[in-house]
Amino acid sequence: MAFGIKTKNIKTQNSYTIESFFDAIKDKEFTAGTPSLTKHGMATVITFPALDSQNQVWVMKSGFGKETQKFSIQKSTQAGMDNVAKNAALDSITGGLFSVGGMISENTKKCEKLVDATAKELSEMNL
Repeated sequence: MAFGIKTKNIKTQNSYTIESFFDAIKDKEFTAGTPSLTKHGMATVITFPALDSQNQVWVMKSGFGKETQKFSIQKSTQAGMDNVAKNAALDSITGGLFSVGGMISENTKKCEKLVDATAKELSEMNL
């Protein structure tokens, strides 16, 4: 794990787009909560309920093709079109201290454990 970043990679048996992967998992209850499909900038990611504005579990498609068998489960800031600008502004105003909080808070450890649990739960689904 890099400083403040937690990532786990999984490989599925079948190929999926991010949307079809979401359809395959949307009705399952995860330790991290109920998944949602979220637009974040130009990307679409699968997210779980945020612990705070700096700690949220994301599932992202790996690679450049439309479909893939590889997905990354990671700890990140709260996703969403509104949150991109808000988090950048807070980081700018605080001189980077806002980002540091996402690396050392109590929710950081909790979110890192949720990344591990989500990766395990997704792998056990044998998709």
